[in-house]
Amino acid sequence: MKISRINVYQVDLPLHEGKYSWSEGKSVGVFDSTVVEIQTDAGVTGYGEVCPLGPVYLPAYARGVRTGIEELAPSLIGDDPRQLLVLNDKMDRQLKGHPYVKSAIDIACWDILGKTTGLPVCELMGGRYSSDVTLYRAISQRPAEEMAENVAKYRAEGYRRFQLKVGGNPDEDIARIHAAAKVLEPGDKLVADANTGWLMHEAMRVINAVKDVDVYIEQPCMSYEECLSIRRNTTLPFVLDEVIDSMAAILKGAADGAMDVVNIKISKFGGLTRAKQARDLCVSLGIAMTLEDSWGGDIVTAAIAHLAQGVPPEYQFTSTDFNSYVTTSIADGAPQRVDGRMAASSEPGLGIQPRLDVLGDAVCSIPASAS
Repeated sequence: MKISRINVYQVDLPLHEGKYSWSEGKSVGVFDSTVVEIQTDAGVTGYGEVCPLGPVYLPAYARGVRTGIEELAPSLIGDDPRQLLVLNDKMDRQLKGHPYVKSAIDIACWDILGKTTGLPVCELMGGRYSSDVTLYRAISQRPAEEMAENVAKYRAEGYRRFQLKVGGNPDEDIARIHAAAKVLEPGDKLVADANTGWLMHEAMRVINAVKDVDVYIEQPCMSYEECLSIRRNTTLPFVLDEVIDSMAAILKGAADGAMDVVNIKISKFGGLTRAKQARDLCVSLGIAMTLEDSWGGDIVTAAIAHLAQGVPPEYQFTSTDFNSYVTTSIADGAPQRVDGRMAASSEPGLGIQPRLDVLGDAVCSIPASAS
């Protein structure tokens, strides 16, 4: 089996809430997502998706995905998409860095492998530990009482994990955490996610002010060293996210006792192949995980579900269902939330069928069509 064509699609994903806001005044209203279609000479086609959280969150941006694929894809024509490690090594040689560019390609190849073998991706990646996985709801940054109302609203929809977007004015963030904590019930979990938005003195003020609240502190500062300093000055459970982008980062964090939970975002690792390696390493080290991505629609949500299903329940902190945040569905068969949980499909591959009428015409096709 050989890759015969790679088509690239662009799709806008508007939000139900109208705007998603996080640290330092950053916000996005419509997400720019890229879908990759990989065709083979055997008639099997796979799909992947990647959707950066705008250009101001990580070193990634939507147009960069498509430009990077245009650069990378010609070298993959004629390769066997089922040889996932071989393909990933080649992508790393052909394009240094830029893991987010490679992510949708890798996901699409897993989809092809599943369809070829007749197995769901999660079973190819080691198995399915449970019937479904726990989801969190990100609570966009707003005034304290409005955020508390949103926590209560999403709790009524079945969520029991809440990621509160802080990382702004410390006084306002302290109020946000206290207000949200008041509407929680036994068994709920609250995460105060600063998304690197605090300076060290601000982070210390916040954690001292909420030290009696049952709350996780996530990525308070920009650098690993700053976060480690804050970690060593609090007894609150600690999550690292933005600085977790490699196996080396996980090993260093484990050796330093830098975190209790890590967030593994698929596109930060370059796709499911490397994200699975990170996932399995964390299980070996006894580190709980949030399995997710930067953002996305139905295809990203399907990939998250398959990755998360292979985590023993005691290490599966939470995951997310991005397709419930957006107004546009780009594929049928994607996981759907049921009482704050979701399950990966039992169909071969990712178990999704893209809605080609929504995707429209390809913005890039490799090899290019003859004129």
